[in-house]
Amino acid sequence: MTLTKELKQKEQPKQGMLENVMKQFNAAAELVDLNPNIKKILEVTNNELIIHFPVRMDNGEVEIFKGYRVQHNNALGPYKGGLRYHPTIDIDSVKALAMWMTWKTSLAGLPYGGAKGGIQIDPKKYSNSELERITRRFTYALGENIGPEHDIPAPDVNTNAQTMAWIADTYMSTKAPSERSKNQHVVTGKPVGSGGLEGRDRATGFGVFLTIKFWAENKKIDLSGKTFIVQGFGNVGYWAAHFLELEGAKMVGVQDAFGTIVNPEGISVEGLFDFSKNNSGNFIGFPNSSSIAKEDFFSLDCDICIPAALGNQITAENAPFIKAFLVAEGANGPTTVEAEQILLSRGIEVIPDILCNSGGVIGSYFEWLQNRNGELWELEEILVRLNKKMSEVFKKVLKASEEKGIDMRSAAYVIAIERIEKAYIQRGIFP
Repeated sequence: MTLTKELKQKEQPKQGMLENVMKQFNAAAELVDLNPNIKKILEVTNNELIIHFPVRMDNGEVEIFKGYRVQHNNALGPYKGGLRYHPTIDIDSVKALAMWMTWKTSLAGLPYGGAKGGIQIDPKKYSNSELERITRRFTYALGENIGPEHDIPAPDVNTNAQTMAWIADTYMSTKAPSERSKNQHVVTGKPVGSGGLEGRDRATGFGVFLTIKFWAENKKIDLSGKTFIVQGFGNVGYWAAHFLELEGAKMVGVQDAFGTIVNPEGISVEGLFDFSKNNSGNFIGFPNSSSIAKEDFFSLDCDICIPAALGNQITAENAPFIKAFLVAEGANGPTTVEAEQILLSRGIEVIPDILCNSGGVIGSYFEWLQNRNGELWELEEILVRLNKKMSEVFKKVLKASEEKGIDMRSAAYVIAIERIEKAYIQRGIFP
């Protein structure tokens, strides 16, 4: 193997995410002087499921797919975490994402543990009817490994409300007629007409915006007129940009799988959204914008950088060139440990993923409660509740950061891990 190939392999996100989350966990465990026996429990997953399942394609041929579900920890409640459809998924990346979910739900004060899953697939290569069959067959294969009081999936990369509706319907169909309505909350992120929550589509992006707003208010910075760039113009990136634009901030650069566009004078968030929607998600060619090389994205002139795509995007290689004064992590694990050290040394602050993008799982909790209790919540009420919850969590992290003299990620981890440790100490370990 040549040195170039070796370096390229090391740069692949799927190979580094687990190492990244373990470095973060170990550093936080030292800060809180975590009980060594509890540390042994938290540094491994409870369950890891790999499923190979057949699905008949539109042309009549059968294709075999590989699916995953990793349940990291449930000391605080049922496992909770999304399902992503992406060709780079492997067991290590899912384990890393499941661990992040454990810290995220604990930090938010939710009665959940952490899980993650998905299918190793490029969904663009399949028809809608094929994706439905793939999703339903995967759900059937998961069987009792998921459940409304056991493990509750949600949307993630390349999955959406429709995906969740298929899962819910398939899972409910396996139950006796009298039990079906009691299992509607087996997933969250469903369409509103199928038991979903008003505003769940924007909850994660709205949460990203809120943490930026809270941070700016604490620093006495006016967001009006500030510039920002967004990596990933999907659900999270779009809604974060939408609310920032309403606040008077200006989007000057966007990147996703199709390419990278810039305009120092500003890119209309709604205009770009409509343009990409009419072009199968592709925004290249948007009026009054120019395309640049992928590797030049993070060096763009801006005040705020929002990585809202995949993991390990901000690395030791590009971190020295970031010009923003704030990185708000809309994605899970977008910044490597080494990159964050560079950013912090340069005076660039980072709002960590387990805080910044927790609006999604908080919204999922609201939907789960709504289904469980047979209630209907209105959008205005939901956004007020989300604002209140995220404000409380942000203040806790900020206080811990200032009191202990540590960065925000370390503070968030300290709060999350101490809550889980307390649960184990109080309950003991069976037998």
